[in-house]
Amino acid sequence: MITRLTGTIQSYAWGSRTVIPELLGVPPTGEPQAELWFGAHPLAPSLADGRPLNTLVAQDPEMMVGSASVAAFGPRLPYLVKIVAADQPLSLQAHPSREQAEAGYEREQAAGVPRDAPNRTYRDGWPKPEVLCALQPTEALYGFREPHESYALFEQLGVTAAVDLVADLDDGRLAITDRLSRVFGRLLRLAGGDRRIVDDVVEAATALASSPAGTAPHGRAGARTAGTEFPAALRVFATTATELSAYYPGDPGILAALLMNRITLQRFDAIFLPSRNLHAYLRGGGVEIMANSDNVMRGGLTPKFVNVDELLDVLDFTPGFPGLITPELEVPGIWHYPTPAPEFALWRLDVADEPIELPGADTGRILLVTDGSVACSDSVELTLGRGECAFATATEKVTITGSGTVFVGAPGI
Repeated sequence: MITRLTGTIQSYAWGSRTVIPELLGVPPTGEPQAELWFGAHPLAPSLADGRPLNTLVAQDPEMMVGSASVAAFGPRLPYLVKIVAADQPLSLQAHPSREQAEAGYEREQAAGVPRDAPNRTYRDGWPKPEVLCALQPTEALYGFREPHESYALFEQLGVTAAVDLVADLDDGRLAITDRLSRVFGRLLRLAGGDRRIVDDVVEAATALASSPAGTAPHGRAGARTAGTEFPAALRVFATTATELSAYYPGDPGILAALLMNRITLQRFDAIFLPSRNLHAYLRGGGVEIMANSDNVMRGGLTPKFVNVDELLDVLDFTPGFPGLITPELEVPGIWHYPTPAPEFALWRLDVADEPIELPGADTGRILLVTDGSVACSDSVELTLGRGECAFATATEKVTITGSGTVFVGAPGI
């Protein structure tokens, strides 16, 4: 069986007002629409011909998602597919490992915190590794920079009070992860008069980011780089501070974000975000696939609930950036984005002249068309246009014809 899916729109404040309506071919509502969910998460299940997908999976899990998936993950769809559309920066955030999620969920259940409460941190007992495949140029913060590099950038920016705050980054007596955890926690917990340091950093960064390339301007608060040449990395560092301040003025998360790597994704570039990885999208978006979870620990840059202590407990402070996922051409027209996550697998189909057999055989698959129009044939034929989605059960072999781009999610087992 292949069935059309109707997704659920999440109207978070950082969302675009145009991207998802344009994808769906409907008029904008005027409200920000940040995410479009396709899947069976109990808090926002998609509808399959008018019936909740999680209900259908529970009624016949082996037919819907496949026996191997049921053996590995139980009678549920183990992944969630989203369209993400960001017009402004998201929160500094991370997602728990499986062990952390199970313990946190049981703890909040025992405390009687409603699953949909604003101050709920663990909404389910699952981890949330994820992949983002960009559909447009996308800026993101991802993981921690090497601590000595971040310290050098703060030094070059020249705000003395900020350099003092991050001095542990350059302390060779401390383990690298200890340097980052100490400084990151200290920055997020800035309070009272110490928060003026955020404004001083932003002022110096704004002056630097707007100066002619190759020179650093004179600034307040003891700028040490006045009149000297500065590297491109420092300009990116300063630009990040000014951009975040435009949306979250005075937020200590601005300083904490300056410890992170910044990357730019082009169309069809993809990154894997493992559990416990700190990240934040700045603008752009694309197709996300993740374990079927809504667990988010936030540390700042958001009007949503922030839990610094829980974020610090969850985070992996190992610095580095593993880079982009290199897609593998399995057969003509089928690109696989490999990851170590067992809960999901992601493919991109470039459908043109020849029919393509849907990958992920013997598992429940979600098909999302992002361009063009395709026909999906099993025992019946279903035509999907741009922005439309379908679910193919584990028992069906599906052939795709037409012309367009189709993303396919499936269990990763």
